[in-house]
Amino acid sequence: MSLTRLSKFISLILRHQPQVIGITLDEHGWADVGELLEGIRKTRYIDMEMLEEIVRSDEKQRYSFSENKALIRANQGHSVPVDVELPQTEPPDFLFHGTSERSVSSISQEGLLPMGRLYVHLSADRETARKVGSRHGKPVVFQINSRLMAREEHVFFRSVNGVWLTRQVPPKYLSLYQDQSACPAER
Repeated sequence: MSLTRLSKFISLILRHQPQVIGITLDEHGWADVGELLEGIRKTRYIDMEMLEEIVRSDEKQRYSFSENKALIRANQGHSVPVDVELPQTEPPDFLFHGTSERSVSSISQEGLLPMGRLYVHLSADRETARKVGSRHGKPVVFQINSRLMAREEHVFFRSVNGVWLTRQVPPKYLSLYQDQSACPAER
């Protein structure tokens, strides 16, 4: 099994379904590394060296080890209720969210909702948002007026891998760009 496929399996376990391999996450999303490895070994091969490589090389930096590498957790993206201990952070003036064309109508009407996750995920730059959106079809990028949201008491967090998180983004803070080649904020 490739490390990429193994990483996706670990993501499923640490974000959504720890019970798949018979482990539990603590209230902060941490799993015991020994238990994780033992649980994964029930269906596929993995060792500590492979796990360290997955954590080190994951391009999205999905995972973190505790200082002594006895614990591991996903940095964000959970659907199970955990508190990954992120400090409330003042956002930049604008953040971005990538999606597909088919989602534009509902987002324009309802805003951005966590959709089974604990938070809405936002990017600090348009290009990252475009890449995220392209995973779902033809990408569309929304710009979020995060400065105004923060002024109006919406709370933001920034994950250790740079993903911005908030509970929801009401429609009044969203702008959709028809010209996806250059968002006005980046011209």
